[in-house]
Amino acid sequence: MDYTFDILKLLAAAAAGALVGWDREIRDRPAGLRTHMLVCLTSTLLIIAAQMGVADNIMVGGTPVNADPARMAAGVVMGVGFLGAGTVFRRQDFVKGLTTAASIWAVAAIGIAIGFGAWIHALAVSGLAMLILLSGRLRKRG
Repeated sequence: MDYTFDILKLLAAAAAGALVGWDREIRDRPAGLRTHMLVCLTSTLLIIAAQMGVADNIMVGGTPVNADPARMAAGVVMGVGFLGAGTVFRRQDFVKGLTTAASIWAVAAIGIAIGFGAWIHALAVSGLAMLILLSGRLRKRG
């Protein structure tokens, strides 16, 4: 089996995660470049693995296993919620880390999209997420 396309998906996921995580890194936020890259990369891998399970008709004890990639995507979204929650801090009336949590959620979705082969969607969201993050930086300067 040729895994070239899957490797390209994983490289694209690492690059997309880096693109979004770069802003968080240079702002010294709780989850930076490496965290975003790992979330995006892992989301992609989980979807690829789930799709492989569907294609290979996994059998357990002679019974086919229901390997639904959409279920894997739902699990990724829920798991990333816990990771993102760890980046949010609240002190009295001040909340910090919501944008970082949202960007982690975004890179998980980007990774899921890449895993499913939705390249254009993933690229569009990566670019839009970066623009959104940069617009916050420009707003604070002006």
